[in-house]
Amino acid sequence: MTWNVADLPDQSGRTIVVTGPTLGGLGHHTALELARRGARVVLGGRTPAKVEETAQAIRAEVPDAQLDAVHLDLASLASVRAAAAAAEQLGPIDVLVNNAGVMATPYSRTADGLELQMATNHFGPFLLTGLLLPQLVASGDGRVVTVSSLMHNIAGRAPLAEPSEESGRYQRWRVYGQTKLANLLFTTELDRRLREKELPVRALAAHPGFAGTHLAANGQYGRSRGGIASILDGTIRAVSQPAAAGAWPTLMAVTEDLPGDTFVGPGRRGQMAGPPRVVGRSKLAQDEAAAQRLWDLSERTVDLTYP
Repeated sequence: MTWNVADLPDQSGRTIVVTGPTLGGLGHHTALELARRGARVVLGGRTPAKVEETAQAIRAEVPDAQLDAVHLDLASLASVRAAAAAAEQLGPIDVLVNNAGVMATPYSRTADGLELQMATNHFGPFLLTGLLLPQLVASGDGRVVTVSSLMHNIAGRAPLAEPSEESGRYQRWRVYGQTKLANLLFTTELDRRLREKELPVRALAAHPGFAGTHLAANGQYGRSRGGIASILDGTIRAVSQPAAAGAWPTLMAVTEDLPGDTFVGPGRRGQMAGPPRVVGRSKLAQDEAAAQRLWDLSERTVDLTYP
């Protein structure tokens, strides 16, 4: 049976945190459909004005949407800790959607001394998940859905080097692929640990295929409009599926009764587009030893041990 967004079940009574809710992006469309089905949706973003812009767009379609907001910059471990502290007032959390990310950005280091892409796409979500885990457990049937990418296939190797050290020439796309590989290794190891501890939380992953968002242009040029950024952004949108469709795999992972460590992606054109289904992953992404090593490295990096 083909999954259809129109068949999303009622989400009333569920509290769902969605990071990276930029207007028009995957997070926006994920939050919109969940709010449309009655969920209380918490938007976690780094720019309050942009988060409010998305909230207004959702309310324009769903006037009675239950929306909250938490200020969150995943590139800053201090910001992640502050966001998690603010989120304590939410009570039990049913789902955390680790959607926010950056793509192929120029080389830079965060205030914590971490490479920007790994900090935003992996270490920040790793810390946030750990800090929110007690609230996910409190829901009685929690779920962590982390958004990866087909680009995990170009990683080459797992990102297991000390994150504070520089190693060779910076290849922005290769590093992006490694962060998306890290998302899958994180999901595998998180789910293993949750089952080992017999905690009522599942970890799943999803990828959007080739979705028409601003992510690539923002990563390359720091903007999605103006000059060459507009050309790149327009080209991507012309040949990709809409961002709304790119959110479907995430929505399936959030709402369907799937086992832990399931990976969901588009079902057509080599996982580039189409209705979502359970999909496979690269051999590197199935390396359980690498997943455990990355977990240990991540715990040291963010100074948090869990579960």
